[in-house]
Amino acid sequence: MRRKSLLRILLIVTLDVILMVAAGGIALFVRYDFSFNSIPEAAAATWHAFLPFQICGTLVVYLLRRMYHYIWRSVCLQDVVNMLLSVLLGFALSYAMAWVTHNTMTYGLSFITLVCQMAAHIGMRCVLRVYTTFRHASGVPGEKMERIMLIGAGEAGRILLREIQSSAKITAKVCCLIDDNADKWGKYLEGVRIYGGRERIPGMVDREKITQIILAIPTASAKDRADILDICKHTGCRIRILPGIYQMVNGDVSMAAVKDVQVEDLLNRDPIRLDVVKIRQFLEDRTVLVTGGGGSIGSELCRQIAACRPKKLIILDIYENTTYDLQQQLKRTYGDDLDINVEIASVREKDKVFGLFERYHPDIVFHAAAHKHVPLMEDCPEEAIKNNIFGTYHVVLAAEAYGVKKFVMISTDKAVNPTNVMGATKRFGEMILQSRANSKTEFVSVRFGNVLGSNGSVVPLFKRQIEEGGPVTITDKRIIRYFMTISEAVQLVLEAGAIAESNQTFVLDMGEPVKILDMAENLIRLSGFVPYRDIEIKEVGLRPGEKLYEELLINNIDLKTTENEKIFIDQHQPIDQNDMERYLERLRVAVEGDPVKEDVIALMKELVPTYRAPQEHNAAAMSR
Repeated sequence: MRRKSLLRILLIVTLDVILMVAAGGIALFVRYDFSFNSIPEAAAATWHAFLPFQICGTLVVYLLRRMYHYIWRSVCLQDVVNMLLSVLLGFALSYAMAWVTHNTMTYGLSFITLVCQMAAHIGMRCVLRVYTTFRHASGVPGEKMERIMLIGAGEAGRILLREIQSSAKITAKVCCLIDDNADKWGKYLEGVRIYGGRERIPGMVDREKITQIILAIPTASAKDRADILDICKHTGCRIRILPGIYQMVNGDVSMAAVKDVQVEDLLNRDPIRLDVVKIRQFLEDRTVLVTGGGGSIGSELCRQIAACRPKKLIILDIYENTTYDLQQQLKRTYGDDLDINVEIASVREKDKVFGLFERYHPDIVFHAAAHKHVPLMEDCPEEAIKNNIFGTYHVVLAAEAYGVKKFVMISTDKAVNPTNVMGATKRFGEMILQSRANSKTEFVSVRFGNVLGSNGSVVPLFKRQIEEGGPVTITDKRIIRYFMTISEAVQLVLEAGAIAESNQTFVLDMGEPVKILDMAENLIRLSGFVPYRDIEIKEVGLRPGEKLYEELLINNIDLKTTENEKIFIDQHQPIDQNDMERYLERLRVAVEGDPVKEDVIALMKELVPTYRAPQEHNAAAMSR
């Protein structure tokens, strides 16, 4: 590599010398009426005497100022300015050396020589960039060219535009720019015209035959981003996005940072603002246990906890594959800076749970282990009870026995007025925590809606169905849900753990609910297809235990605010611990042996007063 680099530099040095000789010859030709016969012998002799000083002085300055280390294909305006300065300094040094030895040329001839040298040396270094730009502008015969609309004529847009124009690996042409700033309309950025604001998107797509749209406004609010993408999704183009402002902070503004638009980008909600200092103080130098740590929520919890420098992180999960992947990822990221232990075990095994608490003595517990799939738990209610109720109870007892300071349980909106076994078991888990009001351990639960992209959620299912050519199946076209990203869910959990007091349930303001039908149509459009024409959407009917509309709060009257405007508290009344012990004993008897499903569900409806049939809930919802 060094030999190759040295040969490259020697080649460019040789070209620079040849061009300096040519520049002097052209200067004489121009200075004396464009006729070599008119050049005086004295002038030619003076130039010959000056040439060695010009070559030596120029090469010395060029080497010192790294003129032989530019990437010609990516030359920018700043590079050209630096080249110009190098040529001027080199010529000044050459002239000074010649002046000392009385070998200077006339001012007029010197000026013309300087201009010719400047044009030759800078032009040679810019020619590849000019060629690449021209190649992208005109296209290569027989090569399929992506036609791009770039939304955002700010700094991020400029950087992306330059990369597209200069990269030999990107077969694309930016045909037009869109920006809502009216002061930029009609102007040009890197040679591409800014045609107008977002209202011009559909018309320019048709006019310029756009095949791909890139949204490059990392500072845009969630509402603006969602509004622009809502326009773009109807164009039939592939839509991509520069994800967020952190890309600007990190300097990661490139085509590699651009990703395909996901359905979460269409959520009309700004991200949660966190008290990062309080969260770090809560977790730093603490021993933290995460049950269900290999799952979607649990694994993201572990990633964010690891960034807060805990004393030790214990990951507990029954499923070894995803847990192993998480362990390896955290080891690659943090190495020896993170003390991490992985335990493959089930929270259903009380003795095993107590043994782990005896070994590690955690300060903080995040309880994310649970069965969560509604239809499966309708068929196997006893398994939901064993895992979601008794598993929770075992971890609660161990937390109390070994002096855990804070216990945070992951709950769900399905625990609110539950219509299915899964929701009822999660509500019962909240009730277990309510029964520990007098405990030295602070028990809190965090409740949120559906998580985009989690294992078994609707979005991955829709994507698989789209990849297979459809149909996309939805249970009911009227159904609506609250959605949030995995990152948002985990941030809520962490802040709740940091600010919570015992016997509280935290709820996120998740904005407006989303119709599942709209989500299916959006995903089809974002995948480059037309709903109902390219991909069919098929209604298959509500699943057992499924609601048309989810709720987040049991009683809005009891709602309390927190310092975070997006997080609220649903304060529950404590439950008598003796009553809870009796409930648990009845459940233990009910799930032993070969239980009858209907009997188990009937008992759950008795013990969870808000549990009712989905038909009753849906009928009441439709009548409102």
